[in-house]
Amino acid sequence: MIYARRDIASKTTKGPLLPIAGNQRIVDYRYIDDRVFMPKRKLIPLPSAAFQILLALAGEDLHGYAIMRQVAEQTHGRMRLGPGTLYSSIQTLVDAKLIEETEPREDVKLGHERRRYYRLTSAGRKLARLEAERLADLLRLARAKKILRGEYV
Repeated sequence: MIYARRDIASKTTKGPLLPIAGNQRIVDYRYIDDRVFMPKRKLIPLPSAAFQILLALAGEDLHGYAIMRQVAEQTHGRMRLGPGTLYSSIQTLVDAKLIEETEPREDVKLGHERRRYYRLTSAGRKLARLEAERLADLLRLARAKKILRGEYV
């Protein structure tokens, strides 16, 4: 995969130039703000925090703190999302249209405080299923290579 493009160009070429011998320069496009050569792909492969958030939202709409508790519960305490990881992951998933924010609701248990709730989209459900299938394939491979034994699913 190519992340940066370097061309040999004359002195008249616009862009960041690196000096080389003669009248030629190397144009380095990595540092140009409007680059279009390689899109950001934050969700490939799906980070484990993002996958756990999608799994938490598969059952019901939840607010941020409830997502944090659900992830800890469904991983039996092996994964605990801090606020920074949680909300940056939520924002990435919202931007990718894998989850969506629903109308804010009052939470009677918390003194009528309004909370932002999130819902899994159909694209998010599809990606979660594909990620689960990818992980199942890895699990099958680990078993075939006798790396994993025992009562794991």
